[in-house]
Amino acid sequence: MKLNSVFGAVIAFVVMTAPAMADPAVVLAPGSTGGGYDAMARLPFEAMRKEKIFTDGAQFTNRGGAGGTIGLAEFVNTSKGNDNAVMSMGAILIGGIILNNSPVSLKDVTPLVRLTNDTGAIAVPTNSDIKTINDLVAKMKENIGGVAIGGGSAGGVDHIAMALLAKSNGLEASKLNYIPYAGGAEVVTALAGGSTTAAISGLSEFRSLAQAGRIRIIAVTSKERVEGIDAPSLTEAGYPVVIGNWRGIVGAPGMSEEAKKTWLDRFQKMHGTETWKATLKKQNWEDAYLSGDDFVKFLDQEVTNQTATLKDVGLTK
Repeated sequence: MKLNSVFGAVIAFVVMTAPAMADPAVVLAPGSTGGGYDAMARLPFEAMRKEKIFTDGAQFTNRGGAGGTIGLAEFVNTSKGNDNAVMSMGAILIGGIILNNSPVSLKDVTPLVRLTNDTGAIAVPTNSDIKTINDLVAKMKENIGGVAIGGGSAGGVDHIAMALLAKSNGLEASKLNYIPYAGGAEVVTALAGGSTTAAISGLSEFRSLAQAGRIRIIAVTSKERVEGIDAPSLTEAGYPVVIGNWRGIVGAPGMSEEAKKTWLDRFQKMHGTETWKATLKKQNWEDAYLSGDDFVKFLDQEVTNQTATLKDVGLTK
């Protein structure tokens, strides 16, 4: 064999057997740092890193506002065809898309997985004269516009929950004095600082403050009471409202089928790990795993449901 043929064979062997250089994931959270979308963006990658499922690193960006649609627009416009680009999202984003007449929607991305559900919690400052959910409803009946209620983005699941509560008491949801914030961290700050009469956010974001005695939870939005929370569900208190803030992950527009399959496999493996189970417990998240085509069908139904609900409670036409 000629010498150059030997060298050629060696080079070919090295090229074929050398591992491909992997790129870090590019992860966008359409909410502020410290909020629910931020945690949903970062913690799955932390779990995958610890379990050695995905160890190529990740670059995180936060872009909150307008119900998550500002982040969604950036993701759609900058990530097309990027097999390493993913974005956290959830129920609030659907309402944001509808309410803001967003030029981009979930049809423009690649749905991957729903991972969690976060029960909503309604809370007041500890020094408030509002002791129960019935007290809050009574104040709303006296002057609905005089009760400042902080929550997530306009049209999101927090807004819808309060609108449904108002409607169940014969009040006009359009007259709610609802103050939207870019993320859960801002809602917590506003409530703890007394900037709002009451606030609604995920239980995962309110529980630690309640346990520290900084705020008082007066109701949860799950069907039943939540263990460890000294407050009734809205249903138990006589208000037929059950709603949760689910969250998940989508991929970039035009993500290849091969990459989609790879990400679905990674998230499936992560979902079964002890690290992820511990994360769910620590964050007070409910496991709501749903992937692939099942997640796509769920999203289609959620868009239909939220469109009807927003119209029904007078938040959109």
